[in-house]
Amino acid sequence: MKRIKAINDFVIKFANVNGSGSASANELFAKAVLRMGVPVSPRNIFPSNIQGMPTWYEARVCEKGYHGRRGGVDMMVAMNPQTWDADVAEIEPGGYLFHDSTRALPPSSFRRDVHVIGVPLTDIANAAYTDPRQRQLFKNIIYVGALSVLLDLDADVFEKLFAEQYAGKERLLDSNVKALHLGRNYVKQHLEAPLGIRVQRADNVGDQIFTDGNSAAALGLVYGGATVAAWYPITPSTSVPESFQKYCEKFRVDPETGQNRFAIVQAEDELASIGMVVGAGWNGARAFTATSGPGVSLMTEFIGLAYFAEIPV
Repeated sequence: MKRIKAINDFVIKFANVNGSGSASANELFAKAVLRMGVPVSPRNIFPSNIQGMPTWYEARVCEKGYHGRRGGVDMMVAMNPQTWDADVAEIEPGGYLFHDSTRALPPSSFRRDVHVIGVPLTDIANAAYTDPRQRQLFKNIIYVGALSVLLDLDADVFEKLFAEQYAGKERLLDSNVKALHLGRNYVKQHLEAPLGIRVQRADNVGDQIFTDGNSAAALGLVYGGATVAAWYPITPSTSVPESFQKYCEKFRVDPETGQNRFAIVQAEDELASIGMVVGAGWNGARAFTATSGPGVSLMTEFIGLAYFAEIPV
C-alpha cells in the first residue's frame, strides 16, 4: 500500500465531540507548527450548541503559505464514534487514520487503502489520572503528544507554549507536560515514527502571528471603543466576549485607580443579554453582544426595539 509522503505540506483534521476540551489541544498543535517556522491555516467547524454535538478542527500545513482549504485529508484524528464513517471516508488513499485503540474495532470499520495508527488513549489516561474530568481533558493532550512524535514536532516547542500559557501555575504546567510525554513515550516505544507526512523546521513565518477570528473581532471591539458586553454562552461565539475581557483587562483599566473602564455581564439568556446591550446603548455606551444563529432568533423583540428607537448595537 502506498503512503502519502510530504514535508510541510499536508492537511490534518481532528474529529471531536463538542465540549470535550479538545479545542485547546487542537489549537496547541497548530501553534506548535507555526512555532516550527511553518505556516499553518486552521479552522473550526462546529454547530451552534453548548455541548455534545460533533466538531472538527482542520489545519492546512503549507510551507508556501497557502491559507485556503485544499480539499482532501491526509491524516484524520478520529475521536468521535458518531462521525467515524464519514471521517474515515474523507481520508485520501495512502493517508493516515489516528484513533483511540482502547476498544477494539471490527476490520469493517477501517479502509484497506488507509494506514491505521492506534494509540490506547483512554487506557493511558485512566492509568495516569483518577479524576474523570482530568482523564478527558488530558487525553486530548496525550494525543497531541503522540502526534508530535508521529509528525516529528519538537517537544520543546510544546513545553514553551505550556510555559507561556500556564505562567505562575506550576501545577497545571506540570500536568500538561506530563500528559504530552505520556503520548510521546507510547509512540516511541510501540510505533514507527515519523510518518510519511511530517513537519520540518523552516523560517517561513515572518511576522505572522497566530490568532483566530473571534479574538481578532474582540480586539477590534476594543479599538472601536466598545465598553459594555452582555452575552449568553453558545458555540461558536463564546470566545468573543472572553477575548474581549482579556483585552479589556489589559487596555481598559485605569492605571491610577485600578478601576475597570468596562462592564461584561453573562446574562441568564439571549433575550436578557440583548436587552442589556440596548439599555447600555440608550445610555450612550458602545455595547455589543455575541451569539449564534439560534441566539439571534431569541433576540428579536429587543432587536426590533433597537431598530425603532435607532439605538446602535
